[in-house]
Amino acid sequence: MLVWDEFELPIAAPRFGDKASLYVRRGRQPMPNSPATLVFLHEALGSIGQWWDFPQQLAERCGCDVLIYERIGHAGASSLELPRPDDYLVYEGEVVLPQLLERLQIEQAVLVGHSDGGSIALVGAASVPDRVLGLITEAAHLFVEPITRDGIIKARDLYDEAIRPGLSRYHGEKTDTLFQGWWQTWLRDSFQGLDLHPWLGRIRAPSLIMQGVNDQYGSELQVERICEGIGTLASPCWLDAAHIPHREATEPCLQAMGGFIRRLLSDQG
Repeated sequence: MLVWDEFELPIAAPRFGDKASLYVRRGRQPMPNSPATLVFLHEALGSIGQWWDFPQQLAERCGCDVLIYERIGHAGASSLELPRPDDYLVYEGEVVLPQLLERLQIEQAVLVGHSDGGSIALVGAASVPDRVLGLITEAAHLFVEPITRDGIIKARDLYDEAIRPGLSRYHGEKTDTLFQGWWQTWLRDSFQGLDLHPWLGRIRAPSLIMQGVNDQYGSELQVERICEGIGTLASPCWLDAAHIPHREATEPCLQAMGGFIRRLLSDQG
């Protein structure tokens, strides 16, 4: 059984001010099978709680320690000031994630990123390749598509009635700012030039690139172009799900991720 610890982690990120902190939940195996740590990066509106028990299930199947953290503006982390800069995904991958890994002395990370977290994981894997043993993305975005914009507009229009009540259980008083920052950024004209392709060629870790076949925020082009950019180290994986495979197709998702991680650890000897 994993032994859990939760704490705030101050970070030195000038963009967020002098007192910025992430919120971290860390689970350790009493006798881990591997020195690798699974590091979970949540979606744009996510939190530790919104992963449910998926990280624990995956960690126990693989015998690894696990780290889940909340970014600035989410749940237990520091508050977010708007507007968000257009390069916020890159900043999280190049500045915040490397600092998190260094501060917590994680030398061998398997990054597991969903949606925004997947995009950040791509940048992070390129930025600190010596610390990233493997990479898994779910529904990551390299660029903005019409389907992305359409999905966000629909969510924005449903917010007060269908989305806010559920989100507020996790994010409390941060909920409205978090949601506003999401849709305003992704629909802003200046953000439409998002392009994370330049980071892909610097990724040196084996990568599992996952997406639901019915994802309402991205087409198959996202997976195809991520795999093309990373090259032979990347493998696509399609699941019978929409935007949240780990919730909508939990067991197939666990099997795919678990098999990938076990092979990765076996190859490391």
